[in-house]
Amino acid sequence: MIIVITGPTAVGKTKLSVELAKKVNGEIINADSTQIFKELDIATAKVTEEEKENIPHHLLDIKDINEEYTVFDYQKDCRNKIKEILSKNKTPILVGGTGLYIKAALYDYKFNKETIKNDYSDYSNEKLYEKLLKINPETSIHKNNRKRIERELDKYSNNSFNQEKTDKLLYDTTFIGLTTDREKLYDRINKRVDIMLQNGLLEEAKKIYDTKIRTKAVLTPIGYKELFDYFDNKCSFEEAIELIKQRSRRYAKRQYTWNRHQFDLKWFNVDFENFDNTIDEVYKYIKNNE
Repeated sequence: MIIVITGPTAVGKTKLSVELAKKVNGEIINADSTQIFKELDIATAKVTEEEKENIPHHLLDIKDINEEYTVFDYQKDCRNKIKEILSKNKTPILVGGTGLYIKAALYDYKFNKETIKNDYSDYSNEKLYEKLLKINPETSIHKNNRKRIERELDKYSNNSFNQEKTDKLLYDTTFIGLTTDREKLYDRINKRVDIMLQNGLLEEAKKIYDTKIRTKAVLTPIGYKELFDYFDNKCSFEEAIELIKQRSRRYAKRQYTWNRHQFDLKWFNVDFENFDNTIDEVYKYIKNNE
C-alpha cells in the first residue's frame, strides 16, 4: 500500500508524515515541486535534518536551481522510488502539495509525443489565467503575461496525459487530506513567514539573487521573487513580506480546490493544540483500510 498526505501549505503535512512513517515502517517521497531543488530551503519549508528524525526521505535536493525538472521527470523518478521502497517491504509515503506530481506518479498518465499549438483567441486574459491555474496552481507567471501563459499551456498540452486513463490508479493507495479552519490556517501561514524570516529567509533569498539565476525553479516558490523586488528597490521590505503572506494564503486556497477535484481524499481536521490526536486518527484510518 501507498499513503499520500496532501493539503494546503502550513497545515502540518511534514510532521504527520514523519510520525506515520515510524508507525507503518515507511519511507517518505517528496511531492512538492519546489523542494526538488538544492539551495531552496527556507522559502519552500523543506524538511530539516532534525525534523526527518532519521526517516529516509527521497526526491529532495536532487537538482540544481539552473536545471530543468518536469512533471514527466517526477513521474519516472517517483515510480522508481516506489518500486525501490516496496521491494524492501516498506511503505512509500508521498508527501506534498503539488497535486499534479501526485496525479502523474500514481495514475495511468501518458505523455503525448506530438507537438501541439493551441488556439486561445476565444479566451480573455483572465479566463486564460484561470485555465493555467487549474493545471498548475503554483505558476509564477503574471496573469497579464498572455504570451507566457499560452506557451505554458501549450507545454502542458505537449506533456499532456491520455485523458481516457487519468482516473485509473496504478497502486493500492490511501489518500489523506489535512484541513483546518480557514482563519486558523491563514494565521499559521502569516506566522510561518515570520518564522522563515527569523530562520534566514532574507539571507537565503539574497544569496540566490546574487547568482543572477532566474529559472522557473527560482521564480516558482513564493518568497524569492517578492524579495528580489525589494533588493531591486521596487518595493519596501514590509510590502514584500506582506505580498509573501498574501500569495501564500491564495496558494493555500488554490491547493484546497485542486485537491478536492482531483483526489478521493479522506479529510482530517488538524488538532494543532494536541497533534497526537490527529496522528492517532489518521493511523487508525490507515489500519482499518489495509
